Amino acid sequence: MRNDTELRYLIVPGWQGSPAEHWQSHWQQLLPQSARVEQEDWLLPQRQAWVAQLEQQIAADRRPVVLIAHSLGCVTVAHWAAQACSDLLARVRGALLVAPADVERADCPAALCNFAPLPRAALPFPSVLVGSSNDPAADAQRALFFAQQWGSTAVILPDAGHINVQSGHRRWEQGFAWLYQLQTRSDSHAQRSA
Repeated sequence: MRNDTELRYLIVPGWQGSPAEHWQSHWQQLLPQSARVEQEDWLLPQRQAWVAQLEQQIAADRRPVVLIAHSLGCVTVAHWAAQACSDLLARVRGALLVAPADVERADCPAALCNFAPLPRAALPFPSVLVGSSNDPAADAQRALFFAQQWGSTAVILPDAGHINVQSGHRRWEQGFAWLYQLQTRSDSHAQRSA
């Protein structure tokens, strides 16, 4: 019998998905009660379709959830939070937002431009944003701006690239520290809200 108060994890990959060697795939295998948002089109993402798929995954299970997003997945989370109903928002205990993609930058790939403009409203749940000093998808200044807009705790890693397979982040155990920090914050947030 499933416990409806048991925490679950939802992996929210970015553009082109997260291959087997990506840290998100590794974490999905390690974290109990975890699942992944599967998009219909990983190469030509459409904002409405991606947001709808995220919403469907959250709505399908009443248990509280922590979102673990990367790149365009972070942007998808922000768009979803800006339009989601309060019942679904209340299920989210927190979001770990890793290397958010700046879809407003001048050199943004054309396939991602339909995700602009980025939502500016604070997220209605605790969040930790982890960026990098040399991320080609969002420089550190923009990552800090997103964190400020979204009300996220910000962490900027030195020279970590896009925090993906290409930048050497396959298992990325270091990231668990921020996940646990987020869970501690979200546990105290949930207790205050109860």
